[in-house]
Formats: sequence, structure tokens, C-alpha cells
Amino acid sequence: MPLEAHELTDELIRFRHELHQEPEVGLVLPRTQEKVLRELDGLPLEISTGQDTTSVTAVLRGGGVAEGDERPVVLLRADMDALPVQERAGVDFTSRLDGAMHACGHDLHTSMLTGAARLLADRVDRLPGDVVLMFQPGEEGYDGAFVMLREGVLGAAGRTVDTAYAMHVFSGMAPHGQLLTKPGVMMSASDGLEVVVHGAGGHGSAPHHAKDPVTTAAEMVTALQVMVTRQLDMFDPAVLTVGLLQAGTKRNVIPDSARFEATIRTFSEANREHLQRAIPRLLEGIAAAHGLEAEVHYRTEYPRTVTDLTETEHAERIIGSLLGEERMTRLATPVSGSEDFSHVLDQVPGTFIGLGAVTPGADPQTAAFNHSPLAIFDDGVLTDGAALYAELATSRLASLAAEPATPHTSDAA
Repeated sequence: MPLEAHELTDELIRFRHELHQEPEVGLVLPRTQEKVLRELDGLPLEISTGQDTTSVTAVLRGGGVAEGDERPVVLLRADMDALPVQERAGVDFTSRLDGAMHACGHDLHTSMLTGAARLLADRVDRLPGDVVLMFQPGEEGYDGAFVMLREGVLGAAGRTVDTAYAMHVFSGMAPHGQLLTKPGVMMSASDGLEVVVHGAGGHGSAPHHAKDPVTTAAEMVTALQVMVTRQLDMFDPAVLTVGLLQAGTKRNVIPDSARFEATIRTFSEANREHLQRAIPRLLEGIAAAHGLEAEVHYRTEYPRTVTDLTETEHAERIIGSLLGEERMTRLATPVSGSEDFSHVLDQVPGTFIGLGAVTPGADPQTAAFNHSPLAIFDDGVLTDGAALYAELATSRLASLAAEPATPHTSDAA
């Protein structure tokens, strides 16, 4: 009798709660890695760990491939890192570490992928190819996917993977258990802006004897918002949010400098390239107009998450057959969040699937969203996520094995 996902429910919940209670931030997650390795222990996997991160890569070799045939390869990814957030959600398995929380649901992703590993291992003799399980640190601003690509995760099975899938849970926005897909641009690119305005300090009563960086920085923040609405096509939008603004030590002291940081989200390469040029020009011009100087650092970070149409349609068919057509929604517009899985999709075809994990009965439009200290992700989606991961790999290997062989010209990046 094949292992069924519902048989793993208690184990998946236990593991998710263990991860949630001991969240780790960044590229170095030693306790998380240890827990993942423990869960995978005893399965027929070829396991390797990262050199520059505490990543885990596990390869499952399917036994359903005839000798001499090329082995199709599918990659499944789960991110493992938490956020520097103080949890206030009030769950009984709350974080035990001050200032760290699984506020984006990566504990669910990791638990679901370990469940999928067990489901796939149970059918390993019949799998017509190989599965690469990518347990990734550092998704939250550390570009862990890029690091794993550099270390060769795409070629872990001996040849570049044919396709790649990832899922992400949401504590709001989507109803409980609803799966979200979108072919093409699904999520925005993400860039970072750091600005330091250099002036000359003085007494607050005599600003004419100083060069006030505070008013200049404030003008810059407003000008950036105006720029977005005046220079970009309204049907090709961008989102620019200043999330940090710092200056001064006392109300009657004009400081020497002021600084702010912003996040910039774009949905087209044209807008991304335009803002890279236009933002420094705008801010340096404002500073010069007031007789001040500005250091402007514009950092490109994650590219757009662009899904493959064929792989998205395949995922939609599997969602429909496995969980029901009513559980699937194809998004009409992209999401303004960003993902470093975009680096994987830049190199191999694949898709990205959203999963509503809002508490049953809660209004997804008002529930605390990902990254909130109040965000709550429901355990009830774990078995469906594990089953979907496993079925995506199994079904895609079968369809790849049935396709005519084509030359494979590239190795892992």
C-alpha cells in the first residue's frame, strides 16, 4: 500500500512546530539544517550540504528508468530561513528566540518538502527519473538561491534539472487551501536604495547658518513618489517604499547628515533599467540644488519571477486532479512581492505556486499578512502541500520520460 500524505499529518505538524519554535535568520541556519537532516535520515537519498550556506541538497534516484535511457530530473525547492521579527501571534508553539520569527511561513515549506521526500521515497522503485530536493537558507534578502546555484544545485543529479517547482504559503490574501498560479511575470523584481545626504550641522534656531540634510531628505522621499507617477506608464507600474528614515539626535540640533533606505519593485526590465538611471540623477540633483551632497547606492537584487507557461499549465492540471479545480485560482495580475527562486526560473523552466494558509474561517483580506508579527499560518495545509510537491515531481518525470529524447547541452551553473 503506497504511503498517503494524510498518514504524515501528525509528523508534519510536529516538525513544523519544532522549526517554528527555533527560527534562524540568514544564510547560516545550523539548527534548522540539523533538523532537516534528521527528518531525511534513513531515506534513500544522496545528501550534500552547502559550503557557503547551511543548505541541504538531496537527490532521490528513481528506479523506473531503463538502463541506457536519459534520466529526467525535477527540482523541488523549500526555503528554510526566518525573519528578524518579534512574534506576537500568540500560538502555543511560539518562537522561543527573541527577535526571530517564522513570519513568512518557511517552516511550512520545509516541513512540506520533507513530507514530499517521504512520499517520493515510498515510490522510488517506480519513479522514471530523479528528484532534487533543494532546502535553501537565506531567501529573506540574502539571495540564498543564487548561492546554491553557484554551488551547483541544478546539477546535483549529474545533469541540469529539466524543470523546477516551488510553493509559498500566505497568511492572508488567499482563502484557506486555495492554490494560486500565474504564467509569465508572477512576482516583481526587487532592488534596494540607500541614500546618505551630507549637509552641515548647526543650531535649530539658525538654519541659515547650516545646511539642513533633513529637509532635503524629506524632499527626496516625496520626489521619488512623484517620479513613479510621472515617469512610468501607469499600466506598467512600480512600487517604491521608503522603509527607513534616520536623522538627528535632538529637536533643536540640525544634524550633519540624514539617511534613508527604500525598496523598489518593478514588473518590466524597461522600468527597472530606467529607475536605475533616473533615481540617482534625481536625488543628486535635489541635493545639489540645496548646496548639499548625496551618496546614492542603487542595488539590484532579485529579478522578476517569471514562470513557464507549459510548467504552469502542468501544475494546474495536477492541482485540479489531486485537490479539485475549485481549489485553484489563476492570478490576473502579478504579486508585488519578490522571490530569489526567480534565479532558478531564469535558468530552467518551472513555476511558482501560492498556497493560502490563513486560519479557517478568518477573512483573508484582513488577516495579518506575511512578515507581520501577528501572522498565523494554519497547519491544515501541510499534507496538501506535501502531496502536491510529490505529485508535481512524479507526474512531470513521467511526462518527461515519455517525450522524445533531446540533446542536453548545458551543465549546472
